[in-house]
Amino acid sequence: MNTGASAGKKRPRGDAFLRKVASVQHSVVYSLAGTLGYSGPEMGRVQSLPPGTDDDGDMGSSKTPPLMTPRRGGLLLGPVIVVAAMLTAAIPASGAGRFIDDNSSSHEPAIEAIAAEGITVGCAADRYCPEEPVTRGQMAAFLNRALGLAAASVPSGFVDTAGTFFDDIERLRAAGITVGCAPDRYCTNRSVTRAEMATFLVRALDLDPIEPVPSSCSVFPDDNYWNSRVDSLAVHPLSATWVSTIGAGSTLHPDFGSGEWPPGSGAPIGIPFIVVNDATPLTVVVYTAYGNESDPGPWPIPLDAPIEGGSSATGDRHVIAINRDSCTLYELFDAEPVGGAWHAASGARYDLRSNDLRPAGWTSADAAGLAILPGLVTYDEVASGEIGHAIRFTAPVTRTEYVWPARHQAGSSSSASVPPMGQRFRLRADFDVSGFSTHARVILEAMQHYGLVLADNGSSWFVSGAPDPRWNNDVIHEIKAVPGSAFEAVDVASWIVDSDSARVAGGS
Repeated sequence: MNTGASAGKKRPRGDAFLRKVASVQHSVVYSLAGTLGYSGPEMGRVQSLPPGTDDDGDMGSSKTPPLMTPRRGGLLLGPVIVVAAMLTAAIPASGAGRFIDDNSSSHEPAIEAIAAEGITVGCAADRYCPEEPVTRGQMAAFLNRALGLAAASVPSGFVDTAGTFFDDIERLRAAGITVGCAPDRYCTNRSVTRAEMATFLVRALDLDPIEPVPSSCSVFPDDNYWNSRVDSLAVHPLSATWVSTIGAGSTLHPDFGSGEWPPGSGAPIGIPFIVVNDATPLTVVVYTAYGNESDPGPWPIPLDAPIEGGSSATGDRHVIAINRDSCTLYELFDAEPVGGAWHAASGARYDLRSNDLRPAGWTSADAAGLAILPGLVTYDEVASGEIGHAIRFTAPVTRTEYVWPARHQAGSSSSASVPPMGQRFRLRADFDVSGFSTHARVILEAMQHYGLVLADNGSSWFVSGAPDPRWNNDVIHEIKAVPGSAFEAVDVASWIVDSDSARVAGGS
């Protein structure tokens, strides 16, 4: 291999709005976390409305309620400012000077832009009330006007939406942007929280939620091979030979990051995965090559699940899903949605609470017959300061053998000078990682403590991870300075309790 999507229908959008935001949508969304980090004055209560407005602050107009600026604790710079920023980046503000209470504000261009677009008329004739919070009803109106949502054909069933924002909320529900605050309520007059705002925008813009591995499911038991430290294991007698074969002079390469590769391809960098649940519809799985070594479907993997390398990829095309309710992992290799089914060369299902291995000789979605997910570097664990598992990597040539706990080989040489599939390596303890940036150092420390697992054929020392817009590519690319000669193979023979189990003798 050398290189979390959500199911559901696409939401309709206003063509005029989309033309304006298309070129800036991704940059705005990727910087959303920073934008929402605003730490202005706290405001937890709705201020009294200006004279002449009704209780929804709309000046009596059914078309345009006031645009309030959200705050931390109410919101401040929430959904409306993000949409406003999109409009401002795309067009010059044509309503400059409309409001007298946004002068000298850093958000004045954005405020005037959305006024010019008809998304707001303010809270009074010449006022915008930039310090007031946004209600959920007002948020529905802002999104409806900005996106041009289609009229609802089926009633939402909400019992608390009568009034100014009724139609906006109905359209929002029909578009799948809201499910309400309770089965039959929208909570129209409640302030929008920062969390709710993020969910509204993800659904409205059809973004792929970034879902970490569910905390309710450990990725295999603590005493599993993947989760056990290698820093006390003996060096394997063939270590120097294998390191030389892989490439002592080659360097580490993070095969994951933010953005896309190649540029303009739309292909994320890394191996993506999604989180599903027991309610996710099952999809038929058709195997095209190794069905006799694969686990049968149907599986809860939506047909719009992300594919490694993108929908047009010619590489491994892995598809991975975790059922958070049953703690079951599903992985496909060379996967493609065809009609109403997934077609894949091979696939494997794992109980994340078990140490059981696949049958000896069976492949999986990976050449070594192992799971892929437990070897991926994810942003969340790096940001937490520690990776507690081994990391998957590739080598250009592997032997026609595999070693525990691998179950399968895809080698091209029988020479003992070539490493077998499943071989464990580690970054030597004497390699100084102190000069690396924090995130790069976390990755390298994991390689010293937990090591690398040879799981597939590919480029030398390519390590696997999940794509994430939060990665700083410059930082993680610092590990490219680490040469193959800084690694050593380790002997895990003392760990084996049962050849059909990944449980490690003595625990983690």
